[in-house]
Amino acid sequence: MQHPFTPPTRSLGLRLDTLIRLRWLAVAGQLAALVVVYVLLRFPVPMLWCLAVVGLSVLVNVVLRLRFPGARRLADHAAGPLLAYDVLQLTALLYLTGGLSNPFSLLYLAPVMISATGLTWRTTVTLGCFVVACAGLVGLWHLPLPWAGVLTPTMPDLYLAGVWVAVTVSVAFIGMHSWRVAEEARELADALAATELVLAREQHLSQLDGLAAACAHELGTPLATIALVVKELELATKPDDPQAEDILLLRDQVRRCRDILLKLTSLGSGDAPFDRMPLSLLIEEVVEPHRNFGVELAVELPVDRTGEPVLDRNPGVIYGLGNLVENAVDFAQGRVEIRASWTPDRMELLVRDDGPGFAPEVSDRIGLPYVTSRARTKTDGDGDGESGLGLGFFIAKTLLERTGATLQVENRPAPEHGAEVRISWNRKAPAAEVIDTTLASHQRMAPATGAKTN
Repeated sequence: MQHPFTPPTRSLGLRLDTLIRLRWLAVAGQLAALVVVYVLLRFPVPMLWCLAVVGLSVLVNVVLRLRFPGARRLADHAAGPLLAYDVLQLTALLYLTGGLSNPFSLLYLAPVMISATGLTWRTTVTLGCFVVACAGLVGLWHLPLPWAGVLTPTMPDLYLAGVWVAVTVSVAFIGMHSWRVAEEARELADALAATELVLAREQHLSQLDGLAAACAHELGTPLATIALVVKELELATKPDDPQAEDILLLRDQVRRCRDILLKLTSLGSGDAPFDRMPLSLLIEEVVEPHRNFGVELAVELPVDRTGEPVLDRNPGVIYGLGNLVENAVDFAQGRVEIRASWTPDRMELLVRDDGPGFAPEVSDRIGLPYVTSRARTKTDGDGDGESGLGLGFFIAKTLLERTGATLQVENRPAPEHGAEVRISWNRKAPAAEVIDTTLASHQRMAPATGAKTN
């Protein structure tokens, strides 16, 4: 099974901010087309109904902008319905303005292309079928095409059927091609990430191999000479000789040196005893460097430690969590809380401080590179007093999300003040019995009770 700190194989989804911006672009284009047709060309367009349909998109955009942070990445179950709404909105406009005889019916391709570049193929296929169905319906039932002349042009049914077939073929071709191109880009990104991990591990192993080879070369020959001399002394010494005990001790130490060399050559095997540790010890390792800075650090763990996760000592997770704790200490007035909780399905950490919180104007962009969000309550060691949570927070967020984590950043509810960051993982670890058995060997090093430590 996949470990909670194993990077996901794909990074799918669409940013809400991207969808909102694209919808604003569509609204602007629709309004421009209506103004040109109705005001300049003086075509008899049902303007009030068309403006009502366009206004609905404006309302949807405003609600999404006010209700959700723009940096949120939407999965299929959220992005799919939003794109389906765009298809319905376009269908309503085409119904009012001539159906498939309207040249803007080609805009049916846009939602499918957007879905293909960021969502799964199942969602893209479903949306494509929905587009084909809507195009067929609006081809059969629609108001006449607005026209300035006395006679309204009527397109033959065969022509409208041809337009519907063209839309269907275009949806299939563009959707398939866009999804394939996007999938290849995602595969390349995954391959590059995997290559980085492999190269880092190979570099580490190469360093260990070089160290082991140097030790074997430098110590092997003199150690063999010492072992030979000790053996000769042992053979030449009588059992009742006072020096016999010292010679036996020397022989044991030579054997110990050989064992140490063997361990040096096997450091890259990944069997070190601290490669895995309980969640409580991982939190303590993250928190320890940030104590004694004039801010109280409170680590709160469940009283019942049954089923505590035992995790890989992932450097990315340690750095990411350490950055969040460091930011909380920098902005806190006097106290930072780190709370841990877990269930059989999820694992969650909450980092809270009592500082000024996040500025409202950037709260929906936190996590993007070079976005600073709140003023420090004290000047840091460099004396520049800059606001933080910029590139460092972006790197920490990226490292944690690569392990499958979900980050939620917000201000603490009134009357409290400060910020809180919630980090959660899906637990796809072995069965609880295996975790508890593994944990038992670690609890000799962990505190007996984990209700609260300062």
